[in-house]
Amino acid sequence: MNITRENIDALNAVVKVDIAKEDYSDKVEKILIDYRKSANIPGFRKGHVPMGMVKKQYGKAVLVDEVNKLLQDALGKYLVEEKLDVLGNPLPKAQDDLDWDSDAFSFEFELGLAPDFEVNLKSKKAIIHYNIVADDKMINNQIEQIQKQYGKIISQTKATKDSEITGTFFNEEKEIDNSTMITLDKLKGKTNPKKFIGAKVGDVISLKTKGLFNDDHDLMTFLKVPHDDAHGLDIEVNFEITEINGRELADLNQDLFDKLFGKGIVTSATELKGKIKEDSEKQFVQQGDQKLLNDVTEYLVENIKFDLPSSFLQKWMQTAGEEVMTEEQAKDEYEKSEKSMRYQLIEGKLIQEHNLQVQFEDLKAYSMEMIKGQMAQFGQMNPSEKELEDIAARILSNQEEVKRLSEQLMSQKLLGFYKTEANIKTKEITYDDFVKEFYS
Repeated sequence: MNITRENIDALNAVVKVDIAKEDYSDKVEKILIDYRKSANIPGFRKGHVPMGMVKKQYGKAVLVDEVNKLLQDALGKYLVEEKLDVLGNPLPKAQDDLDWDSDAFSFEFELGLAPDFEVNLKSKKAIIHYNIVADDKMINNQIEQIQKQYGKIISQTKATKDSEITGTFFNEEKEIDNSTMITLDKLKGKTNPKKFIGAKVGDVISLKTKGLFNDDHDLMTFLKVPHDDAHGLDIEVNFEITEINGRELADLNQDLFDKLFGKGIVTSATELKGKIKEDSEKQFVQQGDQKLLNDVTEYLVENIKFDLPSSFLQKWMQTAGEEVMTEEQAKDEYEKSEKSMRYQLIEGKLIQEHNLQVQFEDLKAYSMEMIKGQMAQFGQMNPSEKELEDIAARILSNQEEVKRLSEQLMSQKLLGFYKTEANIKTKEITYDDFVKEFYS
């Protein structure tokens, strides 16, 4: 067997594999001998079929199978030995004139080669890492919500801006008939809430669904319309009021503090505010980190320049999936996934050069820490090491879970690496401003 490579350019190559008779003949002969021992052919006793008949019936199929096995093994070994970093899989070049009756065969494969590039994390302009804080307005709103939640329900004769209004939405044409409770802060604009102010039990209020709620998805919740109908729904509905309630705010006293956090953990309104701020900002850390990870990823993809073997990758995509694509479909798919491919190459280079690989012990420790946190949420504060190890072992026996947790842990490793190596600047921002700026 002889393998040669022709480099077309820095990103494309063709590998030629020449297979001679001596490379496969012994294996083919052995398999045909085994076939002869077990073949059941009418007119011959088992094991006494003439070898010529066995070769005639099975010879070519065995030859093709063994040559293909030999070819795949040799090609895989060659790529490893030559340390070729290929993208996708080798693509066999079409051979319309292949003669399986000859003794020697030649096969050619197109290769897409990974580009050579350097990663510079030190951007000229600093990438912002947002430290999201809970301001007084947010904390006070949360305290008011807590007071409402634990307060007394008081029946009202007329609706006010703070009332909880129970009733039924209905529209015969669209078969809407749903009983629900709404608060006026869910309604969009000023006109809709005004229709409810001063209303009494038994009143029927006509409303337009278009622009009724701040979030169109609330149409699914309150009117029980399907998701596909919720967006752009423009009909008139009626709401018949059946009950109006207000809430007397709960006092900020020790009894409330103990209900919220356990006996004696919080002892004053000042401590309550501090606790809410602390707990909220712990949750915000993940959002700030995710934004940083997204921004660094975008910087790397936009600023680390290198070419890809685009023609090869589009050709490879045509047959790589479950369904064969046309050239046009493959081109479209390539354009959609090009940025993702670029980042995968950049990420792979960083992982390799800076030894950021996820080891099994890392994954086990990460799983145990995650399990410990989840158990704490259900009041199990001090699980034993054996308990944690047993649960982690069950989780890590599931390959899908291993994949998911490995991706999470790798994101954490990359994030920690970016924080120390990239040009990062920390900026404090309130949660409301963060949401307005990036998610509005």
